[in-house]
Amino acid sequence: MSKRNSQAAKTAARERLRAEREREAKRAKVRRQIIVAASVVGVLAAAGGIGYAVVQANKPTYWEAVKDDKVVAPAHTTGTNGTTVVIGKDSAKKTLKIYEDPRCPVCASFEQAVGPTVKKDIDSGKYKFQYIGATFIDNKDNGEGSKNALSALGAALNVSDEAFLEYKTALYSAKWHPDETTDKFKDDSYLIEVADTVPALKDNKKFQDAVKKGTYDAWAMAMSKTFDDNKEGVTGTPGFTMDGKQLNGGTPLLTVADYNKVVDAALKG
Repeated sequence: MSKRNSQAAKTAARERLRAEREREAKRAKVRRQIIVAASVVGVLAAAGGIGYAVVQANKPTYWEAVKDDKVVAPAHTTGTNGTTVVIGKDSAKKTLKIYEDPRCPVCASFEQAVGPTVKKDIDSGKYKFQYIGATFIDNKDNGEGSKNALSALGAALNVSDEAFLEYKTALYSAKWHPDETTDKFKDDSYLIEVADTVPALKDNKKFQDAVKKGTYDAWAMAMSKTFDDNKEGVTGTPGFTMDGKQLNGGTPLLTVADYNKVVDAALKG
């Protein structure tokens, strides 16, 4: 091999090596750029995820947001936002207010034991009955059942006073009222199942649509605020007042005998 050919071969080899090094350098640069870009995207994604989580955490719940909705008041109501629900004969001289939370187990005990007496007294004109619905039990476990059941009661009230009373009785019955720790009233299907035991509500599509669509959800929140803002000192359920005064010192009335004694005294007072 000539010296000239040997030199040319060395030069070509050096050129190939240089070119290969340049290509490798370019590939390394591209890899670094990809890694940096991926890191930036990851950081942005993480920041975005954190931001989204913060926004979601501060976003009001459905029921909180409903407070600002326009209230659709059920029929057979009066007062601001239809939160005055009074049932009874016009001839009755006094009104008994009963405060109840749909999920309240003590309310269920009261309704099961004394509810028939209350209904008899209303029908006879002994007094008018005013209902004030509360939802504070939902606050204990981030539940929805009290609010959802109160909305369903609004849908029943829109049908008639009688449908409302019968539905309330059914919801508090031993058969249908769930344990306080079980938030079954949050399910529309369960509320409708209970309603099918009430003749006026059985297969009542208008009632069912109102429950499913939440027609009276804003009304339920307005009613709940009426309980929260009451001026009669009622802080728990069931509560009973007449002439602006709590009956039985705010202690629940859980037997017919106790109920009659306290209410009769209030009627004479």
